[in-house]
Amino acid sequence: MSTLTDLGLPGALPDRDRVALRRWLLASIIAVFFAVAVGGITRLTESGLSITEWKPVSGALPPSSDAAWAAELEKFKQIPQASTTHAGITLAQFKWIYWWEWFHRNVARTVGLVFAIPYLVFLVQGRIPRGLRVRLAALPFLTLGQGALGWYMVQSGLVERISVSAYRLTAHLALALGILAVAVWTYSELRERSAAEQHEGIHTSPRWRAALLSAATLLGITVLSGGFVAGLRGGKVFNEFPLMGGQVVPPGYATLTPWWSNAFENPAAAQFHHRILALTVTALVLVLAWRAREAALPQSVRRAVMAFAAVITVQLALGITTLLLAVPIPLGVLHQFTGVLALTAALVATQRASA
Repeated sequence: MSTLTDLGLPGALPDRDRVALRRWLLASIIAVFFAVAVGGITRLTESGLSITEWKPVSGALPPSSDAAWAAELEKFKQIPQASTTHAGITLAQFKWIYWWEWFHRNVARTVGLVFAIPYLVFLVQGRIPRGLRVRLAALPFLTLGQGALGWYMVQSGLVERISVSAYRLTAHLALALGILAVAVWTYSELRERSAAEQHEGIHTSPRWRAALLSAATLLGITVLSGGFVAGLRGGKVFNEFPLMGGQVVPPGYATLTPWWSNAFENPAAAQFHHRILALTVTALVLVLAWRAREAALPQSVRRAVMAFAAVITVQLALGITTLLLAVPIPLGVLHQFTGVLALTAALVATQRASA
């Protein structure tokens, strides 16, 4: 038996149930990672507006005839993006972007099933502790909301705009990260502590817990700031580092009014803020990793901090490379994927410090 004392929950959880729940959560985490990667490809290939209707059930099936494909193309030609970004698009070219958006939507549907079906089965079988039922129930419901939010995002680019709203894109990303955070945190909580850990007798100090929580929070803000960079196509301007347009603060930084809107609607300002946040959080995590070498920390926490530092260093290098090369699709997707991986490492480190 593995007790749930560390979770603050009553009762005990049999090892077989704990392992089953962790396997389900791991599959869910992998599914979210895959969905985020496919979403990145869809955005970078300008495929996200190719399907102009939301059909949660029947939309799972693609067009089945030449006439159906022609009808979908005609619907697409009615939106502004068709005469700008995709001006002169052929049926073959349309099929390419359509398949990416269709695949993205079906991956999202699959993620919902990965969350919902095992949850219901475990719930009926009585294998989910009472203290985790509401938290884990949030996963399928949030995924359902993610689908609705995704359509709300797409709608913003169907009438007057040639791309989706950066606000809605970032909200879509934020909800995906929220779903991931619940799954990762619970997966880490259900980890079985080794005998060596149980007898280690070392606990993480409140200062370390606060420092790791601060780093994780700052990283989350950094990732979301990247959502605005992506939504504004901010990675296509000032493709140089460390300066921007030969200056520390880029030309055109504060051209919009009111002043606060620059952070969310000005590509130069959005990229500048993303750079500053990325450099700051990387420096903070590297300092924590340096201090963790000799700090009085449980070995599991020290290893998690080192992993966090390694991933965020790779992420910073990828971000700079992606910027200098003007966001080629493979690097753009990898940068987004590694950002989510860094946030996962941050959550694991924070949870282990809190245990």
